[in-house]
Amino acid sequence: MGSKGYFLLLLYMGLLLPLPCGAVDIHGRSSTQVLWFINDFNNHRQVDIAQYIMLNVTKIDKEEKFSIYGYGRGVQDLNNGEGTSGRLYYLYGEYRDLFDKADIRIGRQFVNISAGSAIIDGIHTNLKNIGPVGFTTFGGRDVVFGVDGEISHEGNYVVGLSAYLLEFRKTQLDVSWFRKWDSGDVAQDIVGGSFNQYLFNNIRLYANARYDLIAEVFNEVLTGVKYFPTANLIFTGEWYQSYPTFDATDIFSVFAVNRYQEWVFRGDCTINDYVGLHAGYTRQSFGDGEDGNLVEAGVLLHPIENLSLDLSYDWQHGYGGRVDGFIIDASYDASKEVQFGAGMAYDVYKRDFYPSSTGNETAQRYWIGGKYKFAKNMSAYLRIDDLETDARNSSDVQGRFIFNYDF
Repeated sequence: MGSKGYFLLLLYMGLLLPLPCGAVDIHGRSSTQVLWFINDFNNHRQVDIAQYIMLNVTKIDKEEKFSIYGYGRGVQDLNNGEGTSGRLYYLYGEYRDLFDKADIRIGRQFVNISAGSAIIDGIHTNLKNIGPVGFTTFGGRDVVFGVDGEISHEGNYVVGLSAYLLEFRKTQLDVSWFRKWDSGDVAQDIVGGSFNQYLFNNIRLYANARYDLIAEVFNEVLTGVKYFPTANLIFTGEWYQSYPTFDATDIFSVFAVNRYQEWVFRGDCTINDYVGLHAGYTRQSFGDGEDGNLVEAGVLLHPIENLSLDLSYDWQHGYGGRVDGFIIDASYDASKEVQFGAGMAYDVYKRDFYPSSTGNETAQRYWIGGKYKFAKNMSAYLRIDDLETDARNSSDVQGRFIFNYDF
């Protein structure tokens, strides 16, 4: 169904509801963006103009239960002459608190449960207020975007089911099932779950897992703990595992892959209004005996009012080579209407995968930008980046101008 069909469907749904008792509330955002880059390596220049529209229509019915939400974009490439392309990210009607038990969405929408996520053309229901457990179900056509637009075809469908705990303030738990079809064949069949538990007002335990029923393997697992002895100090410990699995209908599903694991230890501390610190260590395992180590450290400074300095350093050695680098990012609020920002990133690296390259290479990125607020509902933003690398002996200049209008 095209975007015109969705508008007709939502209009029909609106006609089935009681007439509004007052003015319908229509608000949203228009974001006009100009993006360009200049690449010295092949002397290529490209300029794109993009228009994003987000629309929220509420207070349609007397009880204010029915609403319409939409978001999409159109893009024009000014250099390659490929015409205008567009994407409709979502456009759906939502009716809340049906019989005080259900929320229902119909149309194009983003759906997400612990077992998987997708953009669908279909229906999403949330069943609640029936006891300690709530249920979410959805189903519809799987929407897939390519470089030039939507590439979904016949037989692409998605369904999902989730059950989750209610009425437990310090405990969240859900289990779910997600299935995707490609041309009528099962491409994904995944069960998942997520868990959060708060203890003693200063400890949070959490876990997420996905199990691929077709490949018979856990393709993603995350467990962690956060300990915050004070409001200004947080310690984090995590273990993450990823075993990439492809759609069963994809040719890449026959290739062998390695399991990736990482162990993360991190601390964040806000000393006072002027200084904040963070540091972390990550141990990485890429399989086949290949390991890596990543150390990160940084400081956030407010030396004077309205000025922020973010200084960070990272050191990564192991599988694939090594990288040593730092980032400096500064922002200054000149007034309530004007903000400025600038920064740079500098990396020294050596790549093990390219034996022809000798010694260390460097890469630098510089950026400068600003924001101006014309009014409460109108602002403009500009940022220009320049990337330089030894490997290509070239410079990439990129820019983005954004004008936002909230209505």
